[in-house]
Amino acid sequence: MLRNAVRSLWAEPRAPQPPVRVWRDWVLVGLLVPTAILEGIFREHLIWRPVALAFGVCGVILLLWRRTHPFAVVAVAFGALIVLDIVSLINVHSSVGLYTMVCVVLLPYSLFRWGSGREIGVGLMFVLTALAVGLAVDYTGVGNAVAGSMFLLFPAALGAAVRFRTSARTRELDQVRLREREQLARELHDTVAHHVSAILIRAQAGRVVAGSDPGAAVDALSVIEAEASRTLAEMRTMVAGLRADEAAALAPQPGVADLERLARGTTGDRLLVDVGLSGDLDDLAPSVGAAIYRIAQESITNAVRHARDATRVEVRVAADEGCVRLTIRDDGSAGSAGPVGYGLVGMTERATLLGGSFEAGPGPDRGWTVEAVLPKGAR
Repeated sequence: MLRNAVRSLWAEPRAPQPPVRVWRDWVLVGLLVPTAILEGIFREHLIWRPVALAFGVCGVILLLWRRTHPFAVVAVAFGALIVLDIVSLINVHSSVGLYTMVCVVLLPYSLFRWGSGREIGVGLMFVLTALAVGLAVDYTGVGNAVAGSMFLLFPAALGAAVRFRTSARTRELDQVRLREREQLARELHDTVAHHVSAILIRAQAGRVVAGSDPGAAVDALSVIEAEASRTLAEMRTMVAGLRADEAAALAPQPGVADLERLARGTTGDRLLVDVGLSGDLDDLAPSVGAAIYRIAQESITNAVRHARDATRVEVRVAADEGCVRLTIRDDGSAGSAGPVGYGLVGMTERATLLGGSFEAGPGPDRGWTVEAVLPKGAR
């Protein structure tokens, strides 16, 4: 388990889209460079003044690349500190450097926030080595050593926490986008498949009777025109919703009250759709009403397309105190093909997301039966 966790961390890629430089970076460097120069010139008892001044100014300038090149900056800055502390430990046994170089505590934060797993692992070795050598050069007690270590490593922990939170937020947004795509796929399938199926059936019927009954062919064209208009209207509503149009968000979703219209639009010479409503359906949540409508729409479309020898589809909606039950049956021949493709998946998802249940399969005598049970107050 630990080995897998280490491998996962080691393979972690860099955080995406690090900001290159912002105005705060230039302000920070603009303030620290003159500070380092003034300290290097006027500070008393400064060991190796030219070297300390050069290290201080270069360390400040490295802050400009701390996000885009976090590992390189850490390696250069802390590598230089290691070399400087080792040389001072051998020669003067005292700390060499400017107080301004405390700004390097920003670098571990950037490493953990923006670096890859490999860069974090190797860069942390630079930081810990510099810390150990620095404590060896200027050891003033356990308390000060612990405080100094915490002061240096706290930014690293903070960078890791910010990175984790950002990654979690990104994953959450990805899940939201995935759910929105699934919802859009269901809406497109339910809307387009139903209307296009009606258009196809009417077009086939019109072609058959065009020679013998031109009036029936004209009627078929009228139905095709109406179905195409409804399809276009619903597609425009969905596109407007994708564009975050406030008016589209206020557009009402189809519900139980629209089932009669759905039946009239589907009923033709071959198939009769009979809708029956019972119980108190006035207090249904809008999401429940929309789910009932879409499940009924998809089931009717499947009956039209797949139910062999079917002449009738019964749609029954019955509500009791806590739930509403939707039942769709057709009288097709035994063994008629049931829903195929994405329709069954979409209907199951609609019911499940609302905390309900969904079942579909051959009827007890003939045809195909679809049944969905949804809680009335689901959101």
